[in-house]
Amino acid sequence: MDAFTAGLLQRITTTESDLRRARETGDDFLVEVEQAELDDLHRLAAEHGVEVSSV
Repeated sequence: MDAFTAGLLQRITTTESDLRRARETGDDFLVEVEQAELDDLHRLAAEHGVEVSSV
C-alpha cells in the first residue's frame, strides 16, 4: 500500500469516528461538516481506485 492510499484510508477512518462522535453528542452542524468531508474522501478514493469497504 502506498502512502497516498494509507493516508486516505486513515483520514476516512478518522472522519468516520468524528462523525459518530458528532451524532452521539447531537451536534447537527458538525454532523453536516463531517458527512461532507467523508463524502469528499469517498469520492477521492473512487477517483483513484482505492477500495474503502474494508475500512
